[in-house]
Amino acid sequence: MNFGQVITAMVTPFDQNGNVDYDATRSLINYLIANGSDGLVVAGTTGESPTLTHEEKLHLFRLTVDEVNGRVPVIAGTGSNNTRASIELSKEAESIGVDAVMLVTPYYNKPSQEGMYQHFSTIANSINLPVMLYNIPGRSAVGMSPDTIIRLSQIENIVSVKEASGDLDQVTTIINNTAPEFTLYTGEDSQTLPTVAVGGTGVVSVSAHVIGNEMQQMLNALHNGDVAFASRMHGYIVPFMNAMFSAPSPTPVKEALNQIGVSVGGVRLPLIPLNDTERASLTQLINEYSSQEDVG
Repeated sequence: MNFGQVITAMVTPFDQNGNVDYDATRSLINYLIANGSDGLVVAGTTGESPTLTHEEKLHLFRLTVDEVNGRVPVIAGTGSNNTRASIELSKEAESIGVDAVMLVTPYYNKPSQEGMYQHFSTIANSINLPVMLYNIPGRSAVGMSPDTIIRLSQIENIVSVKEASGDLDQVTTIINNTAPEFTLYTGEDSQTLPTVAVGGTGVVSVSAHVIGNEMQQMLNALHNGDVAFASRMHGYIVPFMNAMFSAPSPTPVKEALNQIGVSVGGVRLPLIPLNDTERASLTQLINEYSSQEDVG
């Protein structure tokens, strides 16, 4: 299933008391749709899902489905390291009307490849929604092998993977050994162009909160055969992408959004705000980007 080429892993706005700011969430949704997002992931790990309550997640799913109103796909982050809990949340998300669910690799418990296969297949078989797998060994301490992803892709409603291993060889192996309709999205913003160049569909992105239009321009140029422009755009936006991960995500991108006038508040503990040095560095980068001429 193709969810578009630039999907934004949406942050969760908080108010000054650290509560979910639902009005700001509605504003953020409309801003993202107007600025390059083909789809939205809600209450995923970029949305600080480990710090959201069950009820907050359900409220976010309902609000997003309502506000999006069919304009773009809504993918609910329902994965965790608890298979039964993920099944329950996935079923509730399905009843709310999301378009798909994203299931992250189980963190901390470090299951075997067979354990991960059974975890994901059990959840997928409990719902009728399309499933996007999310492989991110850098945060989960264990990653799915290409063979496991390929095997899971044979389950009817497992239709996609967000591949954030950072390994382009793994990306290529998965693409070459799954059905054409199985889509692969990179979870590494700076690998968007090379991933699509080797046959990937696009990116599930943090940076797209701010540079979604530029990412669309880059990928559209590649698809239209203007490799030189795509390459220049890649070189132009990679420093900004890297800056979005200069501190634990999503702290930098929330700061960037606040600085450009899209209010999303701060982060919840155990994450902390940027320090003065980090904030000044990010401000300088944003000012440099806003003052540069069009890359074309």
